[in-house]
Amino acid sequence: MSQSPRVAAPVAARLFQKSQASRWALSVERFHGVLETSVAHAFAGKHPADHEIERYVASLHVEDLALACGCAAGQQAAWDHFIREYRPALYRSADAIDPTGGARDLADSLYAELFGLREHADGTRQSLFRYYHGRSSLATWLRAVLSQRHVDRLRAGRRTDPLPEDDSATIDQTISSPPDPERPRFVAAMRDALAAAIAALSPRDRLRLGCYYAQDLTLAAIGRVLREHESTVSRHLTRTRQTIRQAVERSLRTKHGLDDPALAECFRSVINDAGPLDLAEIIGAVPVRKIGSQERSH
Repeated sequence: MSQSPRVAAPVAARLFQKSQASRWALSVERFHGVLETSVAHAFAGKHPADHEIERYVASLHVEDLALACGCAAGQQAAWDHFIREYRPALYRSADAIDPTGGARDLADSLYAELFGLREHADGTRQSLFRYYHGRSSLATWLRAVLSQRHVDRLRAGRRTDPLPEDDSATIDQTISSPPDPERPRFVAAMRDALAAAIAALSPRDRLRLGCYYAQDLTLAAIGRVLREHESTVSRHLTRTRQTIRQAVERSLRTKHGLDDPALAECFRSVINDAGPLDLAEIIGAVPVRKIGSQERSH
């Protein structure tokens, strides 16, 4: 029986330091094992030379790999860091799939799988992070997982492929269907409806959206700028998205004359391929420094 490729101890120790894995209470031995698992997946069925293994592990996103390992191990500090740093990016990815916020529940549903609620017979938790091997950034991998969930939803009732264990694999985000002749009209109508809905918001609500989508600020950063608690920012953004969706549906019905079937087809068309529909562009760039000075003057 062939032996799995091994990572030299000095190499693992060097990458352990680079990854700052000790922040998440991970031992060198555990991190070494994670590296070797990644190597085993990358070189499955092959017999790489030592220099090939060293070059491969040097290319990994080791900080992200350490964070994922800490989260999978149930380290609270790692999980808190993940939620704080990656929740905004995950939500932005969901909103890129559906600009009206309809894919938010997909992002929310991932947390239980990432945390790992199901357990083995020996009591160890099953975390989705075990599929992450560091070959892409954690943010890229999360987007791929979210895209797969979106595809799974659209293929509901049909047989779907399991989530690949190789995070570098390209996930097919397209659904086989003939070209939709109504798509240009639907995209134009959606853009017009979104622009009108956003323009109708209060200035402060537009500021939050601009900070979040155009400036890519975290909830905590927006809270500091607007002098609001992070949970307050999140709550207001959720309310604003609901308001936008209701306004968009109203506009599509009344201004663009879409009935229920056409409305559903419009949303489906845009969700499948947003194309030029850029939510950040519609919101418009918000000068954060100016926002900050305005807020301090109140």
